[in-house]
Amino acid sequence: MILLEVHNRIIEELLTTQIETFLRKEKLVEIKTDVVDFDGALYHITSSRDKPFNVSIKLKFYRDIEQYGTDEVLRREYGDLLVTPLEGYNVTLSLDFNNQLPKGDTNEAWLPLVRKIAMLKRNCFAAVFEKYFEFQSKQEPTTGNHKRAVIHYRDDETMYVDASSDRVIVIFSTVFKDADDNIIGRVFMEEFKERRRQFQQAPQVIVSYRTPPEELKDMPDARTGDNIGYLTFVLFPRHTKAAARDNTINLIHTLRNYFHYHIKCCKAHLHAHMRHKTNEFLRRLQLARPEVKKNFRRGATNAAGDAPAGLE
Repeated sequence: MILLEVHNRIIEELLTTQIETFLRKEKLVEIKTDVVDFDGALYHITSSRDKPFNVSIKLKFYRDIEQYGTDEVLRREYGDLLVTPLEGYNVTLSLDFNNQLPKGDTNEAWLPLVRKIAMLKRNCFAAVFEKYFEFQSKQEPTTGNHKRAVIHYRDDETMYVDASSDRVIVIFSTVFKDADDNIIGRVFMEEFKERRRQFQQAPQVIVSYRTPPEELKDMPDARTGDNIGYLTFVLFPRHTKAAARDNTINLIHTLRNYFHYHIKCCKAHLHAHMRHKTNEFLRRLQLARPEVKKNFRRGATNAAGDAPAGLE
């Protein structure tokens, strides 16, 4: 299966092109564009010869994650690149090529910065997971010190994060809007469980259909229905320790997009296979069709005026 990229490729390519043009001392192309990413994330990108390269992001769920220290994480990651957000957006980064571009003769000096800017949405998400990873590493009890994080990352889907002294639990609710998605999605969800038998280091996966898992019984907003599914990931200390947490965050925050992306890929593969089989059946029917023999009436003549052979 394909792992989705954690960064936004469009931002990375636009910024790389602008930096390379600047380093060649050529005239910069003026850019003013909007980019839509997964989870309804909206980017606004501007750049010109006389102004810095600006990237702004708007997240519908930013207020949900802001309370978990998103601003502190962004200041840690981007420092002076953070500026006052553009009106209507939650975060804005501004890169001045003259003063803020890392020095170096090769692109290795500035490529890490480009990748970091392209990971803006990921770093917004990171604050939630880092907070609860810290709760777990300090072995704090589940009561009194914190409450469960509830992130409405889509209009009808929610992510829940909670921690105890020995684990962090991440629950994704998802909606299957199509009957075929529901069937294929359940197959994929069960596959998550089966794969752990082969990879013992993988997180424990719990699948729930129609009704919320036990951890959400006290949540009145947890949805129920025939097209509702819940994926619960149990992250142990080996997944949340300092050496592994960045990779864990990269993978877990893209889980919902990864899941539905592969449902669509599976449907596309099935449709392509069905079209191929249909064409194959039509070809075989064409080959099996008997030849039609022409019958000449008695007294008929050909183009030369002669009677056909056998009728003379």
